[in-house]
Amino acid sequence: MADKETTVYIVDLGESMADCHNGRDESDLDYAMRYVWDKISTTVAASRKTWTVGVVGLNTEETDNAQDRQGLEGYENISVLQDIGPMTMSSLRDLRSLIQPSHSYGGDAISAIVVALSMIEGFTKKLKYKRRIILVTNGESPIDDESSEDVANRLNDSNIELVVIGVDFDDPDYGFKEEDKSKAKAENERILRNLVEQCSNGVFGTMAQAVEELAIPRIKPVRPFKAYDGALTLGDPSKYPSALSIHVERYFKTKRAMPPPASTVVVNTEPGAPSQSQTINDEDTEMGGTGFSGVKQMRTYRVNDPDAPGGRRDVEFEDLAKGYQYGRTVVPFSESDLSITKLETKKGFTILGFVPFSSYQPFINMGETGIIVAQKLNEEAELALSALIHALHELESYAVTRYVQKDGAQPQILLLKPNPALEDEFECLYDVPLPFAEDVRSYQFPPLDKVFTVTGSVIKEHRLLPSKNLEQAMSDFVDAMDLSGFDENEDGKPVEYAAIDEMYNPTIHRINQAIRARAVDPEAPIGPPAEILLRFSKPPEKIINKAKSEIEALIEAAEIKKVPAKTQGRRGRKEPAKPLSGLDIDALLGETKRTTTISADNAVPEFKQMLATASDDATVESAAKQMGEIVRKLIRDSFADLFYARAAENLRAMREELIGLEVPGLYNTFLKRLKKSLLSGELNGDRREMWFKYVVGGRLGLITQDESEVSEVTADQAREFVTGSS
Repeated sequence: MADKETTVYIVDLGESMADCHNGRDESDLDYAMRYVWDKISTTVAASRKTWTVGVVGLNTEETDNAQDRQGLEGYENISVLQDIGPMTMSSLRDLRSLIQPSHSYGGDAISAIVVALSMIEGFTKKLKYKRRIILVTNGESPIDDESSEDVANRLNDSNIELVVIGVDFDDPDYGFKEEDKSKAKAENERILRNLVEQCSNGVFGTMAQAVEELAIPRIKPVRPFKAYDGALTLGDPSKYPSALSIHVERYFKTKRAMPPPASTVVVNTEPGAPSQSQTINDEDTEMGGTGFSGVKQMRTYRVNDPDAPGGRRDVEFEDLAKGYQYGRTVVPFSESDLSITKLETKKGFTILGFVPFSSYQPFINMGETGIIVAQKLNEEAELALSALIHALHELESYAVTRYVQKDGAQPQILLLKPNPALEDEFECLYDVPLPFAEDVRSYQFPPLDKVFTVTGSVIKEHRLLPSKNLEQAMSDFVDAMDLSGFDENEDGKPVEYAAIDEMYNPTIHRINQAIRARAVDPEAPIGPPAEILLRFSKPPEKIINKAKSEIEALIEAAEIKKVPAKTQGRRGRKEPAKPLSGLDIDALLGETKRTTTISADNAVPEFKQMLATASDDATVESAAKQMGEIVRKLIRDSFADLFYARAAENLRAMREELIGLEVPGLYNTFLKRLKKSLLSGELNGDRREMWFKYVVGGRLGLITQDESEVSEVTADQAREFVTGSS
């Protein structure tokens, strides 16, 4: 595919495009623009300057095109809405304001194609481009086909692909036919279809199919990237003449797909500030004309200094040293010390040994797959690598290698799998990373078919072991829910239901869908996820109905019973939760009344126990006061932020429990005092990080009326308390 491509969209804006047809609740224009906006927004997201877009309006009220300015007839009511060029967010939003239905129907679709064709010829000249014209129309306005043959020849000479997508156009292959179609529209369909058929590279389709296919995620093709170019060795060629050395090249075979990253921006609120492109986080992503500004981060480092004003002084970043916590002590590490921990590696690809196919388990694979081929135009390397591949294949063995991509890079252990040129297969070696010993975690689980007693005897029948009846019911259930041959192909033969090439990552494609929708219309709600993303999120209804008897038998054999739903609502102070049996568990077990003091080592459970048995307000106030003192002590005794997370956990438990007991005032009063102590340095130094990162960041602010009806704090007051300086 050409690196450069240009597309001109011709959009019919005629008066009839504002009408709704065939039971749709959106106009023909909005329906057609779903396809156009999706294609244009995808081009914007690619952010490639070599992908250019132009837009021509058909049946516009004004006329603005080069042919009309030259005095040529037949080009009325055709306007160039956007000249060919790179598509940005600014131009996308400007274009949205121009795409509005007009009160005209005098434009000619073939003349609009000529306008788009001239735009492409003038822009691309004789350069290597992939050229495309896409026309979307409902075919209601008259079309003059006198020059259609000449236009088709010109499209072929310029190697331009013509795509005509009509709203409610008939398409026998797709299975769509519009009933009660007007004679004028049917004639226009025929003219446009004949034009496409005369083109050597043309597509004619109905908008229903185009909109339906928008839900299918687009797989981004990744170009081959050479990760290694050097020798694959067996032994040391510099020491031993018998050592093997093959000049190979390594490329990525598979690459992990990631959702697009987000950048931090801030709304530009300066009055009259010019709209400028802001580069975010030193990347190539520009946000031009969107009213956003990049966020610039600045850090300052301070140390205690009794001689400095305020007892603290600033230090430069270059004067800092890394430190690692060892117990309760911080061990400093200089740059020279850190250099000792780095391996001094040299670029290389060395075979360490061989393992048989049977001794390797696929779950050990650690990452992306690579492909290894011989150096191009090197017959000696091709012959040597081919011999190695066939030897591994015949011996049913893998090669284990040590791989260093470049000097100083971290070494990897790769497993090489032979892929000989049998039939039409490509001859190469596939590689996959293997784990180091530190990457492997071994866990031992008790057997599922027997129970060992403390005396060492083995029990085959136990309440924790499945019975024969349950095992048979589970086996029947698994067989009934088998998806390997559940689906059917076009010939009616059984095929795999969830084929690997039909499964898409819902996270990646849903985020891309949301970004495109928000880019096109920031105010409109984001639509639901595409059905194709949710297709495999639940078993098909047909197979569930088919396996209904097996499911019921399994439920009966496993004695599955519905668990009673938890009682919703708040729990009063004098109405502790009661067991479903209604028995007094404490009395049955002969337990004494729980303690009325809370220890710092087990604060959260004891705090909850004390509140659960509280019979008066004084006990609740005592528990809150004790928990508050524990929180303050943890912060006061914390070395840097060592105990901050623990203090925040206690604070969260205190907040949740006091909300449940409908006494938010105790928490709000304590939090106001805690903020004052943190910001004033009362708790043994600067503890502002505890406030901003753990209290504010952890959403542990004041309890508002939205969370507790008896609270006296409104949402605005709570917000002001968090952001204010006092």
